[in-house]
This record gives sequence, structure tokens and C-alpha cells, in this order.
Amino acid sequence: MNSDDNSSSKENSKEKSEGPSRKSFFERLVQVFQVDPKDRQDLVEVIRDSEENDLIDHDTRDMLEGVMEIAEQRVRDIMIPRSHMVTVERNYDLDSLINLITDAQHSRYPVISEDKDHVEGILLAKDLIKYLGSESQSLRLARLSAQQ
Repeated sequence: MNSDDNSSSKENSKEKSEGPSRKSFFERLVQVFQVDPKDRQDLVEVIRDSEENDLIDHDTRDMLEGVMEIAEQRVRDIMIPRSHMVTVERNYDLDSLINLITDAQHSRYPVISEDKDHVEGILLAKDLIKYLGSESQSLRLARLSAQQ
């Protein structure tokens, strides 16, 4: 038995003892793109096939498709101009917040302290649902707004 045979048998026994190696996300992604997609639709199919073959999970597939969709949009399609920004002052009471959210109909509101340049966090409109109809008007925006 020569030294090449020895090293080969050591590698085989090492693989057997460690079990099948789990591929990294990058390795799986490279494997996915070994197919040569010709257009966007081909790429979407490769991504979906990758999920079906358990190379990526459902959340990863959604994320990759979302990246492709957002790449086709322009910033002005997504963002609101600063002059049209609807903000919430940190001292607003619940009634003021409900009225503002009902009128503006956004899902997120920057919480400001002094002006639009001093954003302290983001208020999610859905976080106010639990306060609707409650007797308590004490509401602390500092707790509700997600810190940046």
C-alpha cells in the first residue's frame, strides 16, 4: 500500500466519521446558478426550483424574488418626499394619533422630538390597535416606537 492509498483511505474514513457535510448558503447558491438563466423569468424558475430541491428555504426564495422586484422600482415609487412626510410628535395623545393615522393611512410614522431632523424612532400603526377602546389614555410613544 503506497502513501497515496493511505491518505486516500484516511480522507474516506474522515468523511465517514464526520458524516455528510452540509453545504453553506453560498455553495448552494453557486450550485443553483450553474444553470444559465437567459432572462428574468428563467432566473425566477431557477430560484423556485432551488426551493423545491431544498437548496433554499421559502423565506430565502421570497427574499430573492423581492430583491428582483424592488430592483425594477424607482426610489420615487417607494419613498415619500420629505415635504410630504407625515410625522408624529412624541407628546401626541392617543386621540391625536388615531386621527392622524386615520387621515394619513400609512403603516409607519417617524416619531420626532423637535423637527423632522430629530427622529427618535418609528411608530407602527398596528401597535396602536391594542389601545383602541381602552379606558387608559396613557400611552408612551417612547415604548411603542422602534428605536433606530
